Amino acid sequence: MNVVEFTYRKTVAAASASGLGLLIGLYDTLAADLRRAAAAERDDDIELRCREVNHALTVIGHLEDWLARGPDGMLAQQLIAFYATLRRRLIEAQVKRSAELLEEQIDEILTLRGVWQGVEFKSGPSGPEILPPIQPQQYAAFYPSDSECRYSRWSA
Repeated sequence: MNVVEFTYRKTVAAASASGLGLLIGLYDTLAADLRRAAAAERDDDIELRCREVNHALTVIGHLEDWLARGPDGMLAQQLIAFYATLRRRLIEAQVKRSAELLEEQIDEILTLRGVWQGVEFKSGPSGPEILPPIQPQQYAAFYPSDSECRYSRWSA
């Protein structure tokens, strides 16, 4: 996925204003952070790698916070375990300086993102309803008649 496509996906997810759309946007952000961190590791740019992994950890924190506010159930417990494992693996990748470990986590994140995207598609449209266009005769009340325009004292 190129940068333009990724940016478009992120914008669409945020604009959908549904909980699932925002969740998918967070997973996109998380995957992009780790992709940049892996590239920085390969370029031996430790500062950038640390910044990207730190941002990814912040996103994981937001995802966990979202779970803490919702109903407690089996899915929530599984996601809490997933995020804890993800956090441990990111720290391990930092310690081992392994771009491969970061990329493995990207695969896991994108798999889970795909599941949430499937749920979003099954739940139906979440955006605003698109109404049919208004017919021109319905605008007639908003336009002055020809006689009102001719006798106007306004001039430029």
